[in-house]
Amino acid sequence: MTPAKVISFDLDETLLDGSPWQDVISRTCDEVAPRLRIDPQRLAKANAAVFEAYFPLVEAQWALGDIDGRTVAIEVWRRTLLEWGIDDDSATMLVVGRYLENRRAALRVFHDVRPALRALRRRYPLALVTNGAADTQRDALRALGLESEFASIAISGEIAVAKPGPTLFRFVIGELDVQPESVWHVGDSLTTDVAGARSAGCVAVWLNRRGVSSTVGDPQPDYEISSLLELTALLDESGAHAKSSKTDGNDLGLPVVRRGR
Repeated sequence: MTPAKVISFDLDETLLDGSPWQDVISRTCDEVAPRLRIDPQRLAKANAAVFEAYFPLVEAQWALGDIDGRTVAIEVWRRTLLEWGIDDDSATMLVVGRYLENRRAALRVFHDVRPALRALRRRYPLALVTNGAADTQRDALRALGLESEFASIAISGEIAVAKPGPTLFRFVIGELDVQPESVWHVGDSLTTDVAGARSAGCVAVWLNRRGVSSTVGDPQPDYEISSLLELTALLDESGAHAKSSKTDGNDLGLPVVRRGR
């Protein structure tokens, strides 16, 4: 296997912890419901139902940059308020304003992210390959102070293509002038990250934080880890394996899947 020269990461649920999202909705509803004379719990429940029905209809557009994150938020809350017969742009924008502020304040990375990035950036250029609207993903990176960590950033909403296709990965490969097989991509999704990395000829590392089991037919990663803190040792181990394969007659360079559970 070619030694790693670039380490690439997905954003959502790989670096960015999405678990505070429900708290953001609840806080927003608690703040605005008294002014709208609506029960906050019922408002939150309605918002969840609207989002579940609406977002799948526009997710592809959101990922490809045809619709931005702010517009999605406005439409979700507009539809939510219509459940109570409130068809008022000023009321919608009041709620959206509070929601976006609360969301920004609640943004956080997983506990292993900053130590892992700090250790890895001493040895490798880092890249980001993520699906999502440009405003949503850029705002998150800037709020968390992560944008400057990456030598190359490929956001589907900026490039108008999305994972699992290879184009986002090829953008990073071209920008950093490396061979595909020397790029290790780390992500939580088998369908977008693992399949996408492999389609571009990159090494696919599945970040399986919750220890879920893959099923028959799922894309298969080259490596599996349960924490980003395992990456440095995995890279060292792979490098040593690559060196030994040159001396033991094994010129196939086949990866060995390392289970991180």
